[in-house]
Amino acid sequence: MAASRLIILGVAVAAAGGAGYVAKNMMAAPPPEVIVEQAAPAIDLTEVLVLEGDVPMGGAVGEQLGWQSWPSDGVNENFITRDSDPEALEKYSGSIARVAMYSGEPLRKSKLIGEGQSFMSSILPTGYRAVATQIAADTSAGGFILPNDYVDVIMTRRSDTAGTTGGFVTETILKNIRVLAIDQAIQEDEEGRRVKVGETATLELTPQQAEIITVAQQMADRLTLSLRSLVDTREQVTGEADYLVSGNGKKGTIRLIKSGEVSEVGARK
Repeated sequence: MAASRLIILGVAVAAAGGAGYVAKNMMAAPPPEVIVEQAAPAIDLTEVLVLEGDVPMGGAVGEQLGWQSWPSDGVNENFITRDSDPEALEKYSGSIARVAMYSGEPLRKSKLIGEGQSFMSSILPTGYRAVATQIAADTSAGGFILPNDYVDVIMTRRSDTAGTTGGFVTETILKNIRVLAIDQAIQEDEEGRRVKVGETATLELTPQQAEIITVAQQMADRLTLSLRSLVDTREQVTGEADYLVSGNGKKGTIRLIKSGEVSEVGARK
C-alpha cells in the first residue's frame, strides 16, 4: 500500500476518534453542583416557668408547673425564669389563680393572688364593692346566668298607691352589672355544664350602687336578674334608681321606707 494512503487512513482514524470523544463528553451529565451549607447561628435559650395543665379561676396551681426552654429574645420581663428564681417550682405550687390559666402559658405573678389576700377582694377593680343579694332563682334567665355575665337588676314590689291594691310595680334599678359569683360558684364547672340555678348573686358594684341595692332589698318583694347580650355590655348606662339613696341636694332630710314606699322627712334639729 502506498505511503500516502496510510497517512490518509491514519488521519481519518484520528479524526473519528476525536469526534467520538467530543460526542461522548457532550452527552455526559454535568458534574454535581457543590453546595456549601452554612451552620445556623446558635439560639440563646432561657428556661421559663410554664403551666403544664389548665388551672381554673380560684384554683390552686399545684403540680401544674414545669421549666421550658424559650428563645431568650422572646422572654418577657414578667416571665419567671430559672436564672432569676431557681426555687420558683416550690414557691408557686400553692398559689391561687386570680384568672383562668391554660397549659403552655408562662406563669405570671400578676395572675396569682398575693399572699394574705382573699380571692374575692383580689379580683375586684379599684373603687368597686362585692355585694351579695338574694335573687329569684326561678326567674333569673332560667338559670343561664354565670359568673362574668352582665345583667340588669329588676325590682318588683307591691303597689298600694292611688287606692289600688294587689298590683305590682317593676323597675330596672341597676344596669350592666357584672356577676362575680352565683351562690358559691365563681366560674363554669369543670364538666362544662352551663346552667347554674342560684339564689344568691354576688355583684360588682360602685359604692352608690351598693347603697341602691341595699335599699331595694328592703323594699322589693322580688329581685330578678335580666341577662344582657354580650354586645349590650358596651352600652353607656344612664337612669339608674339613684333616687333610692340620693337626697336630691336637700340637707337635713331623712329617707324613710314604709310599706315599700320611699319618702323624705325633715330631720329634727
